[in-house]
Amino acid sequence: MTAVKFVSYLRVSTDRQGRSGLGIEAQRAAVERFLNGGNGTLVREYVETESGKRSDRPKLKAALAHAKAVGATVVFAKLDRLTRNVDLLRALVTSSVDLVFCDLPHVPPGAMGRFLLTQMAAVAELEAGLVSERTKAALAAAKARGVKLGNPNGARAMRGKQVGNAAAVARIKGAADERASGLHAIVDDVLAGGVTGVRALATALNERGILTPRGAKWHATSAQRLMVRLGRAATA
Repeated sequence: MTAVKFVSYLRVSTDRQGRSGLGIEAQRAAVERFLNGGNGTLVREYVETESGKRSDRPKLKAALAHAKAVGATVVFAKLDRLTRNVDLLRALVTSSVDLVFCDLPHVPPGAMGRFLLTQMAAVAELEAGLVSERTKAALAAAKARGVKLGNPNGARAMRGKQVGNAAAVARIKGAADERASGLHAIVDDVLAGGVTGVRALATALNERGILTPRGAKWHATSAQRLMVRLGRAATA
């Protein structure tokens, strides 16, 4: 029987936890127990150090892209290792990649996993709405007490600073690049690991079991073409 391929996604919330390994070993052990209980092979592990409220998770994008490229299932140690971010949960639901959770071993990948994520997204959206309503009520009460709200200099204080725009543009560009090429996130992860040059990139992609769009092994020329399509500088 052919072994089912898995890509694992582990997450810690802070840089300090990421450096210390706090929480990672427990998640890794949960994944190992899950895989040993069935006919599964772990082809790659991705570890993210992010805030649970952020949606721009490069390691999660890489894990999803890798799983899609090799026909694997993404395994999470715990359901709560995902997020309460509505947009990201919805993106996971529509990712077309099967997802499983070690703390819910009886939930099969596919429709049931997506159903759980849909419910999580609904709860997250409700929580966000309630927080927004409470914030508006608190601001209204403060205004009624005579408290002056907002920046006293108004829009003029913000002019030229474009606060938050750079991050928003980067997220939009990242999403557009991911749609344009399912390998974008994987290449980013390889390069982030210190790989330089198209030959080394080809080797890294082959080691991960990623095939070219034509289903072949990567070589320096095909890796260079990939870098050009992604708008990256390519060196030998």
